[in-house]
Amino acid sequence: MPKVHTVKPGYYGEGSVVVGEGQTGEGPIRRCALAKDALVTQPFEGIDTVFDVVSYAARTHGSRNAVGWRDIVNIIEEEKEVKKVVDGKEVTEKKIWKFFELSDYKYMSYVEFKDAVSEVARALIHLGITRDDVFNLYAQTSPNWQLMAHGCCSISTPIATAYDTLGEDGLAHSLNEPNCIGLFTNAELLPTLLKVLAKTPSVKYVVFDGEPSQSIVDELHSVRESIQVMSIDKLREMGKAQPVDGLEARLPKKEDLALIMYTSGSTGPPKGVCVTNANLVASVGAVHVLLGHHLTYEDSYLAYLPLAHVMEFIIEMIMLFVGMPSGYGRVKTLTDASVRNCKGDISAFRPSIMVGVPAVWETIRKGILAKVHAGGALKTKVFDAAMALKRRGTPILSQLADAIVLSGVRAATGGRLRIALSGGAAISRETQEFLTTALVTMLQGYGMTESCGMCAILPPELMRYGAVGLPVPSIDIKFRDVPEAGYLSSNEVQQGDICIRGPSVIKGYYKRDDLNNDETIFTKDGWLRTGDIGQWNSDGTLSVIDRVKNLIKLASGEYIALERLEAIYKSCNLVGNICVHASPSAKQPMAIVIPHEAHLRNTLVAKGIDSTSSLQELCLNPAVQELVLKDANAVGKKNGFKPMELLQAVVLTPDEWTPESGLVTAAQKIQRARIAKAFRTQIDAVYIHGQ
Repeated sequence: MPKVHTVKPGYYGEGSVVVGEGQTGEGPIRRCALAKDALVTQPFEGIDTVFDVVSYAARTHGSRNAVGWRDIVNIIEEEKEVKKVVDGKEVTEKKIWKFFELSDYKYMSYVEFKDAVSEVARALIHLGITRDDVFNLYAQTSPNWQLMAHGCCSISTPIATAYDTLGEDGLAHSLNEPNCIGLFTNAELLPTLLKVLAKTPSVKYVVFDGEPSQSIVDELHSVRESIQVMSIDKLREMGKAQPVDGLEARLPKKEDLALIMYTSGSTGPPKGVCVTNANLVASVGAVHVLLGHHLTYEDSYLAYLPLAHVMEFIIEMIMLFVGMPSGYGRVKTLTDASVRNCKGDISAFRPSIMVGVPAVWETIRKGILAKVHAGGALKTKVFDAAMALKRRGTPILSQLADAIVLSGVRAATGGRLRIALSGGAAISRETQEFLTTALVTMLQGYGMTESCGMCAILPPELMRYGAVGLPVPSIDIKFRDVPEAGYLSSNEVQQGDICIRGPSVIKGYYKRDDLNNDETIFTKDGWLRTGDIGQWNSDGTLSVIDRVKNLIKLASGEYIALERLEAIYKSCNLVGNICVHASPSAKQPMAIVIPHEAHLRNTLVAKGIDSTSSLQELCLNPAVQELVLKDANAVGKKNGFKPMELLQAVVLTPDEWTPESGLVTAAQKIQRARIAKAFRTQIDAVYIHGQ
């Protein structure tokens, strides 16, 4: 890939500007300087709906590659021995690991994509699905997910989304609350659907991709006589035979509901966020104004995050608009280590732009370090020296380090990566700085489902650590004071609870008048209170420094921010995942930690401590607990934590937290209350012992 230069120095001017005054106890209203005269509502005149974006893409980008995918050629099973401790005794179990062999990427052009969307739309009309119905998407991210979504959007039928990791209760909720008439899913998810189908009486149509067994299809048919089960290929064939003249009458309007996007439900049942065509189109327009010059025909985007998350949905919609090919991957097949007889998705597709959540970037950073350390002491020293030279920017030496040592790191991601964005939660500075030095410029973004995933994005021209960027040009931002925690708009550096409004921001939740009438969420003058604490920086960018709900007052009377602490402690090499906990009677917080096994064992070997025990036994070893505690607190001190923010103890657990266990959401956000309940005995022991 030839070097693409897209930076426009000075393009953003003052960054953000004041456009109005807030009320008492509030800061001024600010917006992106690029939209100082008026907020962006659409990319161009005439593009008012999601379907308009698809139509524009087809006529503008034509035969260019729009979406790419890989077929599964073979599933290879490998048997491995795993040691576990059962009833205090170590036992060896044999476990089957599955690896995928995949085809090369295959592509659909923009014109072919629009034609396929038309086939789906015509079939749905033929089946009698109306604009008053809701169709559910419960499937992995793929081109077929998009075909079903855009097929529905083109005929004004709203879609409801469900994460493919949702359990039975969450799936039933997302089907029953909107009375979904049908759903699209994957063959491997049909067994879960079968368990809830009898409890979802509105469902008449089940569309799937993949190759399910005939027996599971027969069982689905037998739940109710009215249920029709068919593959997406059969649905498209049905649509081909139908006339196109019925589509015109079903075209959506900008105010029409497009999505009921269910949040991952970190506090109670998932909420259905009502997203209109106008909300989505405004977001596409805003990103086009803010970052359009960075999105070129030379670029390509790797799509693998859940499309049930609004951030991925809107990013893929933007890629359709600008004519950038999206290559679809799977989390399980991203790297070469997770496939057989072929390259992983990143190496095969060779993206230039990637978006990920902090957990993904932490995994990549720790994977790079594990590979370096596995090469021995000399390789580690060479790598560390190269990183130091690159950070200092020493002329010639820095370039040599980059070309000779760090180019090998970049080759693992295909060698073309030039822009990466982290969103969904806070990323630690250490991880952001490491990846920016070793791999690619790591930008941040900030948003929520209620703002189409976007409140602020950091452009490459304004690269700095600790900022989530400029307000997107379709959103106004102001701060409300949080006096009990000292976050005030009158502080020397303005701080407060972030409030947003604008054409990208939703008006309410589906069938939740209790929330829609709650002024702690939606104010009477049209603002949405995010619950996040922000501060304005001197260059006009925004930083998110806290979350109102995660502020805990300690026995000293001072507040600590659990989410901020977690983001920093997670950058500790020995930490795989973490939940920081504090009680109001405590002097310091403690944490429940899933260790990063590879780094933990390497560290134990380096320190001359026995590392051969099972992970379960290591987690119960006081010496290992002390090691993790010291390492985590060393990271905290390095990041300027006060004594009250350092951990007084850690509880180690070998078990991953999954949506199925209920300890993380489908979007991998920790379920703080449930983790505290699951580890109540250990938490109580820490506080009793620490008093």
